[in-house]
Amino acid sequence: MNSWRLWRVVSLLLLGMSLSLWASHGWDTDGLRSVIRATARTSLVLFSLAFSAGALFRLLPSEATRWLRRNRRYVGVSFATSHVIHLIALIALASVDQELFWQLTNVANIVFAGAAYLVIAAMTATSFDRAAAWLGPRKWRLLHLVGSWYIWLVFAGAVGRRVPLGPIYWAMLALVVLAAVLRIVAMQSRGRRVAVAPS
Repeated sequence: MNSWRLWRVVSLLLLGMSLSLWASHGWDTDGLRSVIRATARTSLVLFSLAFSAGALFRLLPSEATRWLRRNRRYVGVSFATSHVIHLIALIALASVDQELFWQLTNVANIVFAGAAYLVIAAMTATSFDRAAAWLGPRKWRLLHLVGSWYIWLVFAGAVGRRVPLGPIYWAMLALVVLAAVLRIVAMQSRGRRVAVAPS
């Protein structure tokens, strides 16, 4: 399973999961909260995979990591799809129960998360060849480097605040930290290889 077929399959699974969770709670606010929690977790997993794909292949070359690196773009777009469903569920919750919505968030969270959505939109748009060519390789690399680390910071902050709520958040935080460690170690490894390369 590769390329856009991977994205289509993952998107259908995400949509099916979200509708099932909402329906299982009688299409009410509990169902929306379940969708919000579930898509936050699927978004985190998909982002971490896309974020660390190149580093994983560099540090642990195998067929699996080669496949992940080759499909990094489509995993990233799948992450964007997951987070769009997450956003739709948040908007739905705000529209049906504003009091509950503001109990769960605040203006600062909305500002940082809103900026992350703008970054996700820009990175998704430039995942297509024509848009990437229009932007140019230097600006594309800068956008995806800075953008991916900004999204990582938003995830790290959101998960870190929820660690006291239970073990699942410890696991999510561990995944976020591991993704960053892999990127940093891979960058250092590449730097050392460049430094020792014969001139």
